[in-house]
Amino acid sequence: MRAAVYKERGRIEVAEVPLPDVGPHDVLIEVSHCGICGTDLHMVIDGWGRRDSIGGHEYSGAIHAVGERVVGWRIGDPVVAQPQVEGCGACPYCQRARPSLCTARGKPGMDTYQGAFAEYVNVDHRQLVRLPEDLSLRTAALCEPLAVAQHAVTLAAVEAGQRVLVSGAGPIGALITAVLCASGAHDVVVSEPSAKRRALATRLGALAVEPASLTPPDLPFDSVDEPFHVAFECSGKAAAVESALAQLDSGGRLVLVGTGLEHPALDSNRVLLNELTITGAFNYDAAGFERAVALLASGRLPVDQLIEPEDVTLADIVDAMQGLTAGTLAGKVLVRPRA
Repeated sequence: MRAAVYKERGRIEVAEVPLPDVGPHDVLIEVSHCGICGTDLHMVIDGWGRRDSIGGHEYSGAIHAVGERVVGWRIGDPVVAQPQVEGCGACPYCQRARPSLCTARGKPGMDTYQGAFAEYVNVDHRQLVRLPEDLSLRTAALCEPLAVAQHAVTLAAVEAGQRVLVSGAGPIGALITAVLCASGAHDVVVSEPSAKRRALATRLGALAVEPASLTPPDLPFDSVDEPFHVAFECSGKAAAVESALAQLDSGGRLVLVGTGLEHPALDSNRVLLNELTITGAFNYDAAGFERAVALLASGRLPVDQLIEPEDVTLADIVDAMQGLTAGTLAGKVLVRPRA
């Protein structure tokens, strides 16, 4: 099969690689679409990746082959799949319904996972989530990042009437904005330097502003004129983290969703004096994929706004990643491995 193989920072090669072996409990999926994730940007553009690995974990497809001990699945079934089996079920985190923290999970970019920037991907059948027949495979490729967005919104516990800030309107920030608006949030402000992404945020139902318009208060016990109850930081930029924290009202919550190499300075006095909460959002809720599939199938998300209109081939992945990094591409970019 053809696959996009990571070689070194900023470089992948489209190569012929062996078709994965299908074990007795496995299924082989013919990949329809695979989204480019912020983590993929770090792996390739920032060089976090493992040489000769195959990235891509936001995918949809149809079952191409079924292991001899797999029951309940047939060739041709439309599916999405979690990158790993959903938790070991035995560790303290799984026992508390927090599978994203499962101690059996591999470290991002360091395990042996071979992803879906390829024509086929092989997974344990327990990773599969069935798709309704009326949900297109192209739309279903949003399932994984949507589950991430929903997990962040769950952790934020946004209440009716609260003012919400989304810092960064890349694909995950846009999805969080869409989830908030679909959930009935009426006062969502998106801070984003890219004019193209600000326009997308506006179409999703938010008020979009430039980051420079969010000025911090002078003293740690002061508040800005129109503070936010909840802020989602989705860019991974140190300055954006610091700015989002400064915009919170007393008792506010900052949810860190974006990853990055920059380490922000923490204004501990502001956190202390205002009793602010800072939390990270990693991966998904329990049953996160099922929730994401249900929301996609409901038609309540403006999918046509969230996905870039043109899909890309395996050979175009690096160019697309550079466009996402520069902010010249606003929506989710989908790869069609068999194009």
